[in-house]
Amino acid sequence: MVEKGDFVKVDLTARIKESGEIFETTYEEVAREAGIYDERKVFVPMSVVVDGGHFLPAIDEALIGMEEGGSKHLEILPKDGYGERNPTSIKMIPLKEFKNSNINPTAGMQVTMGYNEGRVLTVNGGRVKVDFNHPLAGKTLEYDLKVVKVIEDDVEKVKSMIALHYPIQPNFDLEKTKVKIDGKTVIIELYKTANLNKNQTQFAITQAKSRISKDIWKNMDVEKVEFVESFEKPPEKEENSEDKKTSDPEKSIE
Repeated sequence: MVEKGDFVKVDLTARIKESGEIFETTYEEVAREAGIYDERKVFVPMSVVVDGGHFLPAIDEALIGMEEGGSKHLEILPKDGYGERNPTSIKMIPLKEFKNSNINPTAGMQVTMGYNEGRVLTVNGGRVKVDFNHPLAGKTLEYDLKVVKVIEDDVEKVKSMIALHYPIQPNFDLEKTKVKIDGKTVIIELYKTANLNKNQTQFAITQAKSRISKDIWKNMDVEKVEFVESFEKPPEKEENSEDKKTSDPEKSIE
């Protein structure tokens, strides 16, 4: 039975009840059929801590008591999801505020103003209408859940939090990430492609490491988390015969 504080892997598909629109899934085939496939995303079961703040509380409650391999259909009303839509969360903002940040707002664009994220509705007459309601506010949500695995091994628990928080790309091999537990210290050596990922900012990586550490402290008997970074020299490419010919000045003259 799944209990609070358990580390679990969960497969899920989530949709808006009113429209049937799928907005989240761990299944690649479902994502393709729903038109939400993203080649930058890895479609695998989601690793979470039950009641660890990773899911809506209603989903955590649904998971508690389920068995490994068990499935459940869940319906979440707005009050237990992302709340009702609030008209006061739709703001008119001067266009110059966007221009000062080198942003050219267009309808449908996702924007961040201060600590708030919103969606641009209209741009008209030097003013921008932005909706700061959560995109799923006012919606009844449906989740199909399956508990794929309850994680017992401590090293696998650590790796599950890396899988949850780190900005993983398809070329990132979690199995090659090294984890060592020495007393109350966890030492994590991330696989080199994670360290050298050019598609992520250093700020995002630092935030991810902070979240990983906090979840490990909170849910395991650990006091310190260390991240070790190592960089390997890539193998040298052998020049083919044509490359050698053009790179040799004497042969080029011939």
